[in-house]
Amino acid sequence: MSVGAFFSRFSSWRTRLESVSAAETPGGMDYRSAELEYKNRTKFKKQIHQINRLSNKKIPYSAMKSAALLAFAGAALGRTFTVYNACPFTIWPAVFTDLNVGSATPGIETGWEAAAYTKRTFNVPDNWKAGRIWGRRNCNFGSNPGPNSCADGGCNGGLKCDPRTGTGVPPASVAEWTLSAADGLDWYDVSLVDGYNLPMRISNNVGCEVAECAVDLGPNCPAPLKGPFDSSGFPLGCKSACVANLDGNQANSKNCCSGQYNTPATCPPSGVQYYDYFKKACPRSYVYAYDESSKTALWTCPASKKADYTLTFCP
Repeated sequence: MSVGAFFSRFSSWRTRLESVSAAETPGGMDYRSAELEYKNRTKFKKQIHQINRLSNKKIPYSAMKSAALLAFAGAALGRTFTVYNACPFTIWPAVFTDLNVGSATPGIETGWEAAAYTKRTFNVPDNWKAGRIWGRRNCNFGSNPGPNSCADGGCNGGLKCDPRTGTGVPPASVAEWTLSAADGLDWYDVSLVDGYNLPMRISNNVGCEVAECAVDLGPNCPAPLKGPFDSSGFPLGCKSACVANLDGNQANSKNCCSGQYNTPATCPPSGVQYYDYFKKACPRSYVYAYDESSKTALWTCPASKKADYTLTFCP
């Protein structure tokens, strides 16, 4: 499984369990085991990368020093990210970095209010890893500052998400990045693994592919997945089959690709309930844990191009 794909899968696990203690985890899913598995895979990939870089020839100190300075300069200069709310209503964007993977974080607060048709531009380190940005809807942080402060997408911490636990409560459409990965690529996707709450598009300034779910999946969402709803009864989201726990056991589920179904062979898209609803409407999005097999879920851009990225809500 690719770095980007596993990050997307792990993000869904972590998000579902954000406000649930280990003892209260639905279906008995062990969050700590998932985190340990992720750490081990990340460590292994780093070791492989280091091995590939080594050669029998001794590298002069001056060359190592120059390379280190260049790497530091690249990380310091970073990329420019723009978050644009093209929706005709206020949303509350949020940013999260998995600090178990990397310490580099974007130069912006972890949550803010975005009025309709406004944008924020900020710097992101060139080595940002396991990062995600999403939008929150119908928030009221004054009366309820916790993860339930929004109709969907809320996080621990309130307006500004907790930097270690504020991953967001599903359903939520999530934009994900790992920049300058070991293979020399930026990896990015629009993930619906945790369900959907806002249309979004990831674009860039260097001609790499667009990732998106540009349509509103709420109104036509299948009844078992539809919701939450606003005060008028309008659906503000559409859960994934995994988040909705349709098969009753998230720890051993075809919909979640967990337990005995935790490989691409044992968890094909044909076994995921309502996969076609999401994928047909949003073919350039990442719909379930192993959706990279669709070839239109996980996107890359050469890190050498130093792409700047724009995330547009309601494109």
